[in-house]
Amino acid sequence: MVRTAVVPVAGLGTRFLPATKAVPKEMLPIVDRPAIQYIIEEVARSGIDDVLLVTAAGKSAIEDHFDRRLDLEAALAAKGRDAELAEIRALAELVSVHAVRQPEPLGLGHAVLMAAGHVGEDASFAVLLGDDLLEPDSTFLARMVAAHERTGRAVIALMRVDDPERLAQYGVVAAVPGERDGEVLIHDLVEKPEPGHAPSDLAVIGRYVLPGSIFPVLRTTAPGRGGEIQLTDALRTLALDEPIIGLVLDEPRHDAGEKLGFLTATLAFAARRPDLGPDLVAWLEEHLDELRERADRAGRADRTQTQKDGA
Repeated sequence: MVRTAVVPVAGLGTRFLPATKAVPKEMLPIVDRPAIQYIIEEVARSGIDDVLLVTAAGKSAIEDHFDRRLDLEAALAAKGRDAELAEIRALAELVSVHAVRQPEPLGLGHAVLMAAGHVGEDASFAVLLGDDLLEPDSTFLARMVAAHERTGRAVIALMRVDDPERLAQYGVVAAVPGERDGEVLIHDLVEKPEPGHAPSDLAVIGRYVLPGSIFPVLRTTAPGRGGEIQLTDALRTLALDEPIIGLVLDEPRHDAGEKLGFLTATLAFAARRPDLGPDLVAWLEEHLDELRERADRAGRADRTQTQKDGA
């Protein structure tokens, strides 16, 4: 069984400076909970009860978030704020959270290798990247775990990317249809292919379910693109030996590692909530109408000025 999820959170979050100068980017709130909480809740929904955070200096706030805070609990209890008290207590009961530090940023493959001692080389495990947010009630990871337990093979989450230029931002797979709908058999992977040279339109995203046999492969994987140990290169070694499973995403995904994706996640998640959604959607519709009217006025003014200039 897959009992452990590895969540690399050692990045500096430079795209969100200055907000991330003193606050880990994983702790930036999507509505009213930090982004990392959605990841850990997804892990718990999949049936996994053990999480290893691969952290770095300045990231202790992430561990603290999933620990007990007795003084806060006492203050909430004294004020009769039972709902908030239950919510923060539940955080410490979602999963068992552990941490190991990555001493220097040597790539995702190296971050995963840091988990070998905790996971064990005979055990399978999941890897989730905190920048990739799925729906708050997503069961996609559970489906990946089921596919791994059915086949014994590594399972990688994939998404279709229509724009060939954007494919250069991802690892891209070469694959053939699998035995089940939404599954493919991957026989090769290319990390960030040059435009026009991608083997397919299927890009790797931040969900993996891996056998412990990935660890010895990572130990012998030479640094690749950027001088880092790439998880994609180790997966390619596995795929060349025996095709691995790709599960194609069939639900929305938000890249919270970039500002636009972070904003769309915030809006999408808020719009789903009964306490916020109706008012938010009404405001958005009104605001969009105002923007369209403003654009129309600007267009009419430009046409009028053009006519005057040509007179």
